[in-house]
Amino acid sequence: MEVWELWAREAIRDLVARYNANGDSGRFADVRKLFADDAVMVLEDGIYSGIDEIMTIFTTAKDTLATAGDVPIDLAPPTYLRHMTATHQIDLIDESTARGRCYFLVLTRIGLDHWGRYIDEYRKVDGMWKFARREVRVDDHSAGSLFGRS
Repeated sequence: MEVWELWAREAIRDLVARYNANGDSGRFADVRKLFADDAVMVLEDGIYSGIDEIMTIFTTAKDTLATAGDVPIDLAPPTYLRHMTATHQIDLIDESTARGRCYFLVLTRIGLDHWGRYIDEYRKVDGMWKFARREVRVDDHSAGSLFGRS
C-alpha cells in the first residue's frame, strides 16, 4: 500500500464522520463544504443535484425535527438527531476518485428511528476529498419514526 492510499482512506473516513457530526449539529455551512459543486444526492423521494438542492435535505430534516409529531418544539420533549456509521468499505479507484459504502443507524428522541446504507462516490477537489455522489438507501423505520414513510 502506498502512502497516498493511507491518506486517502483516512481523509474519506473523516469526510463521512464530518457529514454526520455537522449535519446532526445543524452546522450546515460546514456540511456544504463536504460536497463537490456538481455533487448528486439520491434519496427515496428523488435526486438532488448541486449543492443548493442538496442543502434543502438538511433544512427539511431540521424542520421535521422542530415540529416532530405536530408538537411545537417548545412543547415537545428534547429532540435530537444522531447518525452512526459502521462497516465503512472504501475502494480507491485512483489518487482522486473512490467509492464507498457503509451502514447507518439514526437515533432520535424515540430511540432507533431508521437505518440503512450509504453508497458513495468520492472525488478529490482542490486537494480535499468530497462527496461526488451519495445515495441513501433506508432499509426500515421503527414504529413512531420521525422520518418514517408516509
